Amino acid sequence: MTAAGKTVTRVDLCEAVYQKVGLSRTESAAFVELVLKEITDCLERGETVKLSSFGSFIVRSKGERIGRNPKTGTEVPISPRRVMVFKPSAILKQRINGAGNSGSQD
Repeated sequence: MTAAGKTVTRVDLCEAVYQKVGLSRTESAAFVELVLKEITDCLERGETVKLSSFGSFIVRSKGERIGRNPKTGTEVPISPRRVMVFKPSAILKQRINGAGNSGSQD
């Protein structure tokens, strides 16, 4: 589908939906935006988004900690924050590593 090292953009996703699903380009773009907005809204609320056979997007809270400025060596407090982590499914890991080539490779 795509060459190794290529970055897939929203436009690429919209075009893929247009080509494979048969919606108009406008409907395809709206569909992709709707899916991405739903995922984003769930993550903002702190919910885990699990996509079967793909992976999970997980929001984790990190507490305050002490970091160090690499140039000066000065200790600096790092404020608490939330981070998002993607954990790929075993199926996705197998496909990336070439073990699961039984699926369609359009």
